[in-house]
Amino acid sequence: MGDNVDGHQADRSRAGLLAGPLAAVTGALVLAAASVAHADHDPDVQAGTCQSVKFCVGVGVGGESEGATGQAGGSSGSSASRLKCQYTKVEPEPPAAHPAWEGKDPATFDMYFRSCSDGGLDNPDGFIVVPRGHPPVPQVDARELAQHAVDSMTLLGPDIASPRAAGRYTVGVPMWMWVQQSATTYGPNSASASAGGVTVTATAKVSKIVWAMGDGAIVTCTGPGTPYTSSGAMAVSPTCGHLYSTTSADARSGRFAVTATSTWAIAWQGGGQAGQLTAVRRSAVPVAVGEVQVVR
Repeated sequence: MGDNVDGHQADRSRAGLLAGPLAAVTGALVLAAASVAHADHDPDVQAGTCQSVKFCVGVGVGGESEGATGQAGGSSGSSASRLKCQYTKVEPEPPAAHPAWEGKDPATFDMYFRSCSDGGLDNPDGFIVVPRGHPPVPQVDARELAQHAVDSMTLLGPDIASPRAAGRYTVGVPMWMWVQQSATTYGPNSASASAGGVTVTATAKVSKIVWAMGDGAIVTCTGPGTPYTSSGAMAVSPTCGHLYSTTSADARSGRFAVTATSTWAIAWQGGGQAGQLTAVRRSAVPVAVGEVQVVR
């Protein structure tokens, strides 16, 4: 029976590019304004708006990778574009007659160039006019802040207690699988992130663990599993277990490569919004499974 029952079974950065294009655009504004009385059509300097739901400034969250092996791993739910925008005051300003002012008085209003980037070519850049002395306030994407909070949690893959790499397991003997629980490997785990006067709090907890047993079997457990005790004898685990029907003799290095993939369910709220995110993490352990040796 071995250890089966004994112990286990137990932007594109527009900031750097802005100086040249902004100077060129500002120059174009001035030249166009100078000839406004002589042209039938003014150039369309309102190149778009930043009224995108992805609009975000200053969060500074990097990209994620999905499904990495080991204690680290990918974070799904983070595929939303990392759109970041910044405002740069237009200097020198175009003459008051230019349509970019939208009829507002340059004596009491300022013009800003809004530069947004999500790494693509279709970015909602453009000019905006605001009351003098009141620079535009960047909007904050609450979901973006939630992802930033999740990134700070250091969520890890399952802390596998059983099966163990040093364990001895036997064909036909029930294997009990379970994991150790901590804030970073099982949850609950909470963190907050703030920007622009908005604070978002996210709480994460593992909702399921999918075990790939190395023999082709997949076992899905909705809890951490039940630790084996001697009272379990040869019983099947009540919450998370497997029964090997073949040895690992033909497997690589004579061991089954067992992986445990946890799915973190993450609820967040803040900034008058709420939502759900998901993160996936993975851990692995090599497991040797043999046959019962009969001594005569």
